[in-house]
Amino acid sequence: MTTLNRVLVATAVTALCAVFATAGETAQKSHGSQSIVVKVEALNPFTHLASIPESSDPSSVRFEGVKMVKVSTESKSTMDAHACEEAARVEPGGSMYCPYTQLQSPAPAYEVTYSYRGQPIPSDEYGSSYFTFSVYFRPDELSPDVWMRLSKHRLAKADAAGFFDVTTYRDTVQEVVIDEAASTFCSGNFVDGLWTHTDSGCADRISTKTITVPSSYITVKVDPVSTVFRASAAE
Repeated sequence: MTTLNRVLVATAVTALCAVFATAGETAQKSHGSQSIVVKVEALNPFTHLASIPESSDPSSVRFEGVKMVKVSTESKSTMDAHACEEAARVEPGGSMYCPYTQLQSPAPAYEVTYSYRGQPIPSDEYGSSYFTFSVYFRPDELSPDVWMRLSKHRLAKADAAGFFDVTTYRDTVQEVVIDEAASTFCSGNFVDGLWTHTDSGCADRISTKTITVPSSYITVKVDPVSTVFRASAAE
């Protein structure tokens, strides 16, 4: 094969891999016993939603600031099956790089940060009850008048806070629990720390059911409000 043909083949292979990655499909390359799998997934950081623990105080949510940043819109995972198998033999928990994940395709965004009060985390030696979260907006999700105001570095915090509306709500979720009325449990007692049936021939019959319960998290939704709307509402 001539040098030119090698270049053409290499170029075609590179272009084909790029097409697979762009489409979000999984591309796999095998070489002997080694297999490398690359997967690209789309991310959506522009949900305008955040979750805080249900023990938090929703009324404590406060605007902290807004700034222009870059956020990733794709996630690329590379899995080397052979290397992961070798890592699992050496380390019982395997490797944190199996698969190895990279964030890519950065896009401009407005990062809006809020704070709130909640229960301290047990692992926090300082027992802080102050927490923050951020939501992201595409530039075109904000009106031109908001862009102009946010571009002013000396914009008052209270004025910037007025460009966004905050609502909180608690969803319900489906949970599978034991249906005690339809279940049968064998009698017994603890022997050496283990629950042992009094009748070794008895078998527990456990039935489950699905119930609707409040979520363990409070959802915070942030919506943009244009200065035009604010002015008309005030009038």
